Amino acid sequence: MATVRPLAVENEMHAIPSTMKAAVYRGVNDVRLEEVPVPEVGRGEILVRVHTCGICGTDLKKISTGSHSAPRIFGHETAGVVAQVGEGVREFAVGDRVVVFHHIPCRVCYYCRHKTFAQCATYKKVGCTAGFEPSGGGFSEYVRVMDWIVQKGTVRIPDGVSFEQACFVEPANTCIKGIETLRLETGETVLVIGQGPIGLILAVLAKRAGARVITSDLYPARLTIGTSFGLDLTIDASQTEPGPAVRGITEGRGADAVILAVGGSGLIRPAMDATRPGGRVLLFAQTARGEATIDPAAVCVDEKALLGSYSASVELQEESVRFVMNREMDLERLISHRFPLERSVEALKLAAHPQPDSMKIVIQPGGAWEGHQL
Repeated sequence: MATVRPLAVENEMHAIPSTMKAAVYRGVNDVRLEEVPVPEVGRGEILVRVHTCGICGTDLKKISTGSHSAPRIFGHETAGVVAQVGEGVREFAVGDRVVVFHHIPCRVCYYCRHKTFAQCATYKKVGCTAGFEPSGGGFSEYVRVMDWIVQKGTVRIPDGVSFEQACFVEPANTCIKGIETLRLETGETVLVIGQGPIGLILAVLAKRAGARVITSDLYPARLTIGTSFGLDLTIDASQTEPGPAVRGITEGRGADAVILAVGGSGLIRPAMDATRPGGRVLLFAQTARGEATIDPAAVCVDEKALLGSYSASVELQEESVRFVMNREMDLERLISHRFPLERSVEALKLAAHPQPDSMKIVIQPGGAWEGHQL
């Protein structure tokens, strides 16, 4: 049994163990459930007991490609309860229910002044850790939140909003940023390729922006989920090529905008082929570096714009919080599988190899505290 370490006076009623379980990345496709020290918080920091952490595609790519050194503890879509506060923390108290961002920019550098926040050197520093090199840390029992994240990137969860709903704040922000990058106009036709949880959120946001939305996916079951969110124009990509189908809906032109919400580069050219001359293609899931095949004349002669959107925007933080906390979209419905931390390796394998019945997969340390969601 783990020993209990001394705590500050304000935390003395909340015994915190000295060690905890965590899913530790040890190398390419090598994640192990291990016992690690509970991180200690310093001045201005807080310790959060993790309730729910969503599995993100970027974490899966890091695990599968070995792009990051080991050991690390990934997981950044984190919602939980403040378990300990460091000296000087006044904004939060033990027992507060919170969701945390893991990146916050400096707001003053060249990139921040040009609103490309994800390129800011401070933004690239991860401000949440469960030990080792800071990497989010949500696939563990406790997460240490560093001072600048406590000040600018920690959000209280309102009463009546579940941890599961709240853990979507960061991914919702990235999706809102992507839609803003497209600069959609009312009445435009948008094709969203890929209807996993992120693709579905993007499609709902595009519809909210006034677009006519067409969705496509290889799994008909995912398209069925989308129809329950009002996404009725669908293409079963296992039976039909999206490009010809979209042109058939748009008087032969193609979509005004195409969002590629599927990882890998093989679909970039088909996405461009489904776009009308003068239209836009947004790469949203192409986070692994490498080469891709495109038709340069499609960009030059056909004047199709190839755009990218990566990570979250601090300027959209309040909007994403409102979107999630006001339940403008019932995001809990996107969760298909819930795994306790003890089965985190299994959870990550399922997320890396999605099935027709799998959507958002979350890890919930301690079995989601015996099922308590609020």
